[in-house]
Amino acid sequence: MSETDENAGLELGDYVRILRKNWLLILLTTILGAAGAGAYSMMSTPLYQASTSLYVSVRSAGDSGVYELTQGGYYARSAVLSYVDAIDSAVVMERVIDDLDLEMTPGELAGMISASSPTDTVLINVDVTGEDPELVADIANSVGENFSVVVSNVLEAPDEGGRSPVSISTIEPATTPLGPVSPNTTRNVALGLLLGLMLGVGAAVLRSALDTHIRSQQDVERVTDVPILGGIIDDPKADKHRLVVQVNPRSVRAEAFRSLRTNLQFLNVDNSPRSFVITSAAPNEGKTTVATNLAISLANNGASVALVDADLRKPSVAKFMGLDGSVGLSNVLVGMVELGEVLHRWGKSELFVLTAGRIPPNPSELLGSAQMQRLVDHLTESFDYVIIDSPPVLAVTDAAVMSRLVGGTIVVAGIGVARRNDIVAALDALDGIANRIVGIVLTRVPSKGPDAYYHYGRYEYNSEEKIVDNFSVAPGSPLAWLADPEERGLPGRHTR
Repeated sequence: MSETDENAGLELGDYVRILRKNWLLILLTTILGAAGAGAYSMMSTPLYQASTSLYVSVRSAGDSGVYELTQGGYYARSAVLSYVDAIDSAVVMERVIDDLDLEMTPGELAGMISASSPTDTVLINVDVTGEDPELVADIANSVGENFSVVVSNVLEAPDEGGRSPVSISTIEPATTPLGPVSPNTTRNVALGLLLGLMLGVGAAVLRSALDTHIRSQQDVERVTDVPILGGIIDDPKADKHRLVVQVNPRSVRAEAFRSLRTNLQFLNVDNSPRSFVITSAAPNEGKTTVATNLAISLANNGASVALVDADLRKPSVAKFMGLDGSVGLSNVLVGMVELGEVLHRWGKSELFVLTAGRIPPNPSELLGSAQMQRLVDHLTESFDYVIIDSPPVLAVTDAAVMSRLVGGTIVVAGIGVARRNDIVAALDALDGIANRIVGIVLTRVPSKGPDAYYHYGRYEYNSEEKIVDNFSVAPGSPLAWLADPEERGLPGRHTR
């Protein structure tokens, strides 16, 4: 029934959805990156740089004049590469230290100096970087002067004595820099922004990859081909107003249940099932909310509906519907009472509710018994629709047992609650047992944002009734007893 596609590559739309969902994280990391780079720049010690340029020329060893131009130029260009490496040699550094009376070692001074030569030239560029702008200029000029002396008197001194064939001249002396070269605050902030953005996007993608929860309709479609029957919009007040179809029928959330009702009615019109088990993979996904509101929607549309609470471990239908659930399904199955004695008529519509009754020690055996089969068959013959609320599939086997007794099974998946692997496991557990898995209903669906269910992404009502904690109801309405505190816990019991 299910086909796992979790390892399939993400499409462009998936990446866009990930970025939209995590925009706050990305914005935060970007701002932090820029702020961190700015703070680093402010705390960094300013560094200044002074530069000087040296020109290398080659002369004849004697007094006859300059070598031929091509020979001298070739020798000078080949010698320059060696001179660049010799600029920060110890012999040069010691002369500069003595010249400027510096309190540092030759190695420390060499760390402030860098030399380079443009390709195919006889120029040497010397850069000196330090915290004192005047000192770096003095060091640069001293390096040029002392290196010229070292080359002429040591490196290129003639064996017979006399004048050195190589001459190094300063063609651009160093001047005191007017501003620091480091830190470059503008560049650092720009790099911080870019790095923060990259980290934010990477964190968003990693967060999405590691998140196994169902976050959208696309996540469900990625792991199964079971159709999605509808999406129930999330509501922060849902816990206080479970029966939204009755309490606030003009809300978007109520319309979502009516849309689910319509989709259910049009499933395989010629041979559509009329009895359904409502279940979920795990607890707290909203299966009871779906069961009760779907039953009310069907009844409001003129159908006769039987709502059965078959969750004999943690029943909730009686609490949702405001009924006395002390006697119900379990009592009927063991023969303690007749069905007609405990079947509550709810409101003025043709909706009848069978609560769970006393919690038995053997729920699975009762739900899989012949008595339960006969009860379901009788309700299916007597009502247009039978809606059965059952426990989660992965928690106990009750739902799997019940699913083979009815015409179809509906699986509820809560956005942000259900996990992809749990959905797959639940569908696999029902596959081969359930008579038919008719579809999946998404709950807790956001009405806005990248994960909004597409049917209601841009749909709004012009007038939506406001829900309040202490709502009032018109006399004679199906919920009129809720206005009376004394009757709220135990309304009058009606039988079919």
